[in-house]
Amino acid sequence: MLYAIIADDIAESAEARSKARPAHLYRLEELKRQGRLVLAGPFPATDPPTIGPAGVTGSLIVAEFGSLGEAESWASADPFVESGVYASVLVKPFLKTLP
Repeated sequence: MLYAIIADDIAESAEARSKARPAHLYRLEELKRQGRLVLAGPFPATDPPTIGPAGVTGSLIVAEFGSLGEAESWASADPFVESGVYASVLVKPFLKTLP
């Protein structure tokens, strides 16, 4: 089943995010290699097409896991959680309708 992992950053997360980003991306690449990653990306603080000086307010990951517990466990082990980038993480079952 698919699960949405919705995370909110702490205020001024840029430095901690930058340090933890390689390990965070490595885990996402592993999901991608396994064919389980649907999408992943940050929420920019403003609406330009790239991340500007205002930074990022959080992240969204949609991926396949065997259960809600497995998705929550994977999310809680994220380097952004371990390094204090995320203030909160919500994991919810997700039904892809389109496309």
